[in-house]
Amino acid sequence: MTAPTLDLLADLIGRAKKAGADNAEAVFIASTSVGAGVRNGVTEELERSETTDLGLRVFSGKKNAIVSTTTIDAARLDQLVDQAMAMARVLPDDQYAGLAPQAMTGTHTTNDLQLSDPAEPDTATLLDRARQGEEAALAVKGVTNSAGSSASFGRTRVAFATSGGFAGSYERTSHSNSVCMLAGAGDTMQRDYDYHGTVWLADLQDASTLGRSAGEKAVARLNPRRPRTGRYPVVFHPRVAGSFLGHFVGAITGTAIARGTSFLKDKMGQAIFAPAIGITDDPTRRKGLRSRPFDGEGLAMAPLPLVREGVLQHWILDSRSARQLKLESNARAARGTSGPPGPAATNLFFEPGRLSPQELMADIGEGLYITEMMGSSINGLTGDYSRGASGFMIRDGQIAEPVAEFTLAGNLLEIFASMTLADDLIFRFGTDAPTLRVEALSTAGA
Repeated sequence: MTAPTLDLLADLIGRAKKAGADNAEAVFIASTSVGAGVRNGVTEELERSETTDLGLRVFSGKKNAIVSTTTIDAARLDQLVDQAMAMARVLPDDQYAGLAPQAMTGTHTTNDLQLSDPAEPDTATLLDRARQGEEAALAVKGVTNSAGSSASFGRTRVAFATSGGFAGSYERTSHSNSVCMLAGAGDTMQRDYDYHGTVWLADLQDASTLGRSAGEKAVARLNPRRPRTGRYPVVFHPRVAGSFLGHFVGAITGTAIARGTSFLKDKMGQAIFAPAIGITDDPTRRKGLRSRPFDGEGLAMAPLPLVREGVLQHWILDSRSARQLKLESNARAARGTSGPPGPAATNLFFEPGRLSPQELMADIGEGLYITEMMGSSINGLTGDYSRGASGFMIRDGQIAEPVAEFTLAGNLLEIFASMTLADDLIFRFGTDAPTLRVEALSTAGA
């Protein structure tokens, strides 16, 4: 991020203060994305987009307002300030809003998290990668059609400054491949996919390897049955096991706790997971998909142990929700240009267990191995859980025939308490889990 961008934000904040704002903060986000996609050898997508957004938030007494623009023109900054101040005068008071008191000061433009890859593939390179993935998938015996193969690249530049003396910027890149294949025909047709995304191109999985994986997964799902209705031990593949982290973190965000709309609102300091379970949120991981050097309010970030030995340790807090709860922010504010910051996790993960996935299911006489989930019926107040699922039966500790078109149901408090984790954690999605076992879930099937 160049110095002129931070100078622009400082200029905008200065104009806001001159217009009567008690405090102000400004954020700039510029993004470039390139994508290529093919289907059955034919180019279906070849796109490039570039966007710039500038947001201003002003504070006047207990009122605050946000305006944003995609037109970055120094001659229009006074107009942007006037719009923000006019909105602030008519909006209701917000006693919890304000700059984060613990925010850093000075200029922060260095970044040792390795979030920016200088490699920038052109559209021809991306198209070739997409074709490689599809060709490898179509070569898998049993694959009958392609649902598409794509490759993409993105670069995002972020700058943020406040009237409290903070100014910072960083750059992030992303590379990804995705392949989706069909196997079978007519009513027996099955679909599956594989995807990989990284910050650095050198870490991206080979497109042909990814394509073969997508094809093999689709073929393995052919001729599924519906499992019998009942209660089963259930093992979740890592690509879906992370969904439980999503349900968990949604229940511990400061906004949900402050509103009293979470089934975990009274559980701080209590054991809600099995004793061996640990959960960490780490924004400082090098090359992490959600790493960042500071949060959306200018606070320094550090790893946060959310669960230790099964016990809930922290809420996810920005400064506003922290004030509501009479706590301090733990630097988990996320933001865009057109809305206020809100609490959100970064690189969230279950810490791995000690058993291999094979050992995790070795004692299961009859159970379910879940590889895909769809739909969601989660009651945030009670933790009641219901989702559609597909995957495979487990018989005598081995993965057996495919199953589909059934629903898993339970309560998240009971699910959390009965979890066992395998040792195969890989940081692949931003929210990551190893293979995960739940002792018993109700299944609505045949």
